[in-house]
Amino acid sequence: MNDILKLVPHRYPFLLVDRVVEFDGQERLVTFKNVTYNEPFFPGHFPQVPVMPGVLILEALAQTCGLLVSHVTGVRASDGIILYFAGIDKARFKRPVSPGDRLMMEAKVIRHKREIWKFEARAWVDDQTVCTADLMCAAKSVVE
Repeated sequence: MNDILKLVPHRYPFLLVDRVVEFDGQERLVTFKNVTYNEPFFPGHFPQVPVMPGVLILEALAQTCGLLVSHVTGVRASDGIILYFAGIDKARFKRPVSPGDRLMMEAKVIRHKREIWKFEARAWVDDQTVCTADLMCAAKSVVE
């Protein structure tokens, strides 16, 4: 977890990646998030049947993409560069994510040109696909 905190600007309650479990050295990264009942969104989404919001699954995938860029380029949030979410295409949700699930996430680089990165992203729980999407991110300097 400490390594992740060095790479991305997100912090609790918005850090949605617990661990990097696989990196191929260039184009693919796998992470996970242990989804627990005490997540701040569950009391309202939904009280009787807690379900992780789809937008947060997409955000967790985007954070996985950001970690992949950091691993590939060596750029960290502490360097004054932040990867902003720039687009979502072909997002599909296949099943809900509930407390107790381990949300696995994978990002693969499709294309990279200057500061724009495009990824194929996928999330799954217990070998069942939860979400797929093509995500786009833009690296921007926050130091003027």
